[in-house]
Amino acid sequence: MIESLEKMLAKGVDNSLLRFGLGKGYLDLGENAKAAEHFQRCVELDPKYSAAWKLLGKAHLALADPAAARLAWEKGLEAAQNHGDKQAEKEMTVFLKKLDRQAP
Repeated sequence: MIESLEKMLAKGVDNSLLRFGLGKGYLDLGENAKAAEHFQRCVELDPKYSAAWKLLGKAHLALADPAAARLAWEKGLEAAQNHGDKQAEKEMTVFLKKLDRQAP
C-alpha cells in the first residue's frame, strides 16, 4: 500500500487523504519520523482533519517528543470540537490527560 501511495506522491498527487494514508502506513510500520512528516503535511493541507492531528500526536510521542505530541493533540482537539468530531475529541482529551499525569 505505501509503495503505491508513494508513487502517487512522486507523480505530483498531493492531498490530505494521500498524506493521511502514508502517515498511517508508516506509523503502523513503526517508522514514526516518516509518519510524523506525512501527518504534518496532511494537517497543513487540511487543518480540520482531526484524525490526522490525533495520529500526528501519537507519532511525536513515539519519537519521545511529548511537547510536540501535546501541541498536535491540542490543535486536534480544537479541530474536533469545531467540527463535531466527538470520538476524536474524547480520545485526544484522554491522551492529553495521560501526558499531564506523566509530566514532572
